[in-house]
Amino acid sequence: MAALGGLVSSPVHADDEAPDALIKRLSVDVLDTIKADKTLRAGDTSKIVALVDSRIMPNVNFQRMTASAVGPGWRQASPEQQKRLQEEFKTLLVRTYAGALAQVSDQSIAMKPLRAAPEDKEVVVRTEIKGKGDPIQLDYRLEKTPGVGAGWKIYNLNVLGVWLVETYRSQFAQQINAKGVDGLIDALAEQNKANAKKG
Repeated sequence: MAALGGLVSSPVHADDEAPDALIKRLSVDVLDTIKADKTLRAGDTSKIVALVDSRIMPNVNFQRMTASAVGPGWRQASPEQQKRLQEEFKTLLVRTYAGALAQVSDQSIAMKPLRAAPEDKEVVVRTEIKGKGDPIQLDYRLEKTPGVGAGWKIYNLNVLGVWLVETYRSQFAQQINAKGVDGLIDALAEQNKANAKKG
């Protein structure tokens, strides 16, 4: 038993990290990486997309985010359709987030006080990105996930006062009503191709 006790009190892991500490660490890491890299500062979209994908996205619960955005259509989708929806939605989100980060130059992150009790399983972490212009409000909804890879995971994002999942839900519902789940997958794929040409 003594050996087990040693294992349990190992160094702090992601699952022990407070949600606001996680968001601050990720934000500072990304902002510092952009500031230190001239091509990122110049707005190289493909590099910013890769940065967001490698640093931020492992901390996102994509299945929950996609299911919430797709709404009732998610349950009608086959496992293959759900997989495609997640892939296309992830590409869209990475580009949306990268687009916001492309504006970064001399910016810093300001954390708002976290209003949460230790037993809370879902929290909102509020931040502001401060720079030359008006501060950019960036809030995160997080959930505490159990099991393997446990810890806090982002499942919704508020950019400038708009929660992305809710915004996409109304758009996606229109697509599904008009052309079904495959129609939504095709529309997302087309939008991602168009965005890739721009960047």
